[in-house]
Amino acid sequence: MISRNLGLKKKILVIHGPNVNMLGERETGIYGKETFESINRQIEEYAASLGLECEIYHSNLEGELITKIQQAKGVFDGIAINAGAYTHYSIALRDAISAVRIPTVEVHMSNIYNREEFRQTSMLAGVCVGQISGFGKYSYFLALNGLSQML
Repeated sequence: MISRNLGLKKKILVIHGPNVNMLGERETGIYGKETFESINRQIEEYAASLGLECEIYHSNLEGELITKIQQAKGVFDGIAINAGAYTHYSIALRDAISAVRIPTVEVHMSNIYNREEFRQTSMLAGVCVGQISGFGKYSYFLALNGLSQML
């Protein structure tokens, strides 16, 4: 398959789902005290260091996340998604990821397998190329690195 971006930077969409915008304020014992804005700046810098173009998107609304994933088709080469609580029950997000056929990595800052039982089930994992959890903000960097290597 010939890449549509042959010779150009690969484009990655980083998606943050519900409550991720509250980083630095929400459950700091789990997610840390670093702010959403600071982490986004570091994601952009890390993507640039890998030679990737990166767009960051956030929404607390499931439908908006689905629309953004659908709009990514033909525009982005990869997606890193932290779908927040939608990870655990959104068949609609799963269907959107499956439909666009863009390599997608599921991202979690906390180790979802070391938390409440309901958080240990992912509706998205089966349609993603990988899942990274438990490394805090570095989970995003690992996802970008993985996508960079496979694209």
